[in-house]
Amino acid sequence: MRVIIAGVPGAGKTSIMNEVAKRTNHRIVNYGTVMLDLALEENLVKDRDEIRKLPIEVQRDLQRRAAKKIGGMENIIVDTHLTIKTPSGYFPGLPEWVLKEINPDLIVVVEAEPHEIMRRRRNDTSRKRDFETYEDIKEHILANRYAAFACSILTGAPVMILTNRDGMLEQAVQKFMEAFR
Repeated sequence: MRVIIAGVPGAGKTSIMNEVAKRTNHRIVNYGTVMLDLALEENLVKDRDEIRKLPIEVQRDLQRRAAKKIGGMENIIVDTHLTIKTPSGYFPGLPEWVLKEINPDLIVVVEAEPHEIMRRRRNDTSRKRDFETYEDIKEHILANRYAAFACSILTGAPVMILTNRDGMLEQAVQKFMEAFR
């Protein structure tokens, strides 16, 4: 089984994946890490946050090569983004060529309330994120939903909307695990 899990930064994908990794035999693969490793090998960036500021053609090339690498893996949960906010606008995290390589069986969209995401981002000192307003985050969440359903149309994979509210991590993990039964 191949599962894609995605959400805006701060929605809680990593928290969910840390728990899921303890409960399943599926390997967790972070798409951004695969892209980062490729970009670091070529001295294109110093950190992950610089990838989205690279020229779009360079991002697409990294994305294609990462998809090919991930597409050769089995029994995986791919931690990724459906849309990436760039200076040029929303960049698709899962364009057609990526979906063809990965061929997911399920697409999971992790969401939280925009105010929760804002607070989580403020408390996360491990990343250099651009500031986004409540409305910006709300728009990005909607963009992700639209992208998820477009991906579903192209692949036939169902879409699960997974709400990850503060203090409700275990419920989100349980709902995610139901997809494996």
